[in-house]
Amino acid sequence: MVDAAEKTLAADAKAMAAMAHYENSPWLEPIADLGDQPQLRTLSAAMIAAGLAAGRASGWGPRLARAGLRMLIAHQLATMAKNFVKYRVDRTRPRSRHRPRRDHRPKPGAKREKEETSFPSGHAAGAAAVAAAFAREFPGHIVPAAGAGGALALVQVPRCAHYPTDIAAGVGIGLAADKALAMLWPPTPIVRRTGIGPEMERPPCA
Repeated sequence: MVDAAEKTLAADAKAMAAMAHYENSPWLEPIADLGDQPQLRTLSAAMIAAGLAAGRASGWGPRLARAGLRMLIAHQLATMAKNFVKYRVDRTRPRSRHRPRRDHRPKPGAKREKEETSFPSGHAAGAAAVAAAFAREFPGHIVPAAGAGGALALVQVPRCAHYPTDIAAGVGIGLAADKALAMLWPPTPIVRRTGIGPEMERPPCA
């Protein structure tokens, strides 16, 4: 177990060494900004507003509003869980790991400084929660939702803001937040009309 952990941490360090020359790439920041908390919450709120504006007559308005609300709640749950872990684990961010007495190893601690709270990734947690929550209401779009969420999470690695294990932990937290919400608030079944009668189908991620 200890050996596996050491190998994982070593892989983290190697990955960041390989990504170092991408750190200052100008195209990374605009993508990464989309995964910030304000942007994801604004997206969720916009979907709620659009769904309410469309109304029931549209056929998709209520589902869009539910998706937006589900995204907003899942994001908040993921943020709370992420903060619970983040403020109990100290880990220097990759871009600052070369400072004196700093390395890539996570350890118990309660630091709040941005450069010492790399684990887990809040961007990954929020993006995964929002993407999964959207797919609960629109399972037909699960692939693009997962792709968008994954891109927002993974971009943190070449930015040298997080290690791969930070991303993995964040994604796990985000998916767990969505799953917990789905248990408390099950998604509305999708009704598909056939020549015989309606078929009831639940989102595949339920």
